[in-house]
Amino acid sequence: MRKTREQIEYQLSIKRNRLDLYLKREAEMLDGGVQSYGIGSRNLARYNTDLGSIRAAIKQLEADIEALEAALNGEKPRKAVGVVPRDW
Repeated sequence: MRKTREQIEYQLSIKRNRLDLYLKREAEMLDGGVQSYGIGSRNLARYNTDLGSIRAAIKQLEADIEALEAALNGEKPRKAVGVVPRDW
């Protein structure tokens, strides 16, 4: 099923909005969005969310946005092709 231009633009706007939110969250985490706990001489600092999962989501959204922009420009999605060398 082929998507219309309006559907692609709608998905693109949603993904860009989500990317902006993830980038803001990453900046908050790197800027000091850390919870610190202390009991006696022991201290623990942790993020509310996992920084690795935030960065993975950002990378995935960037790839999705790139694919949607390519679809808007009329480019076909990339196709994976495997080649098996044989010696006869």
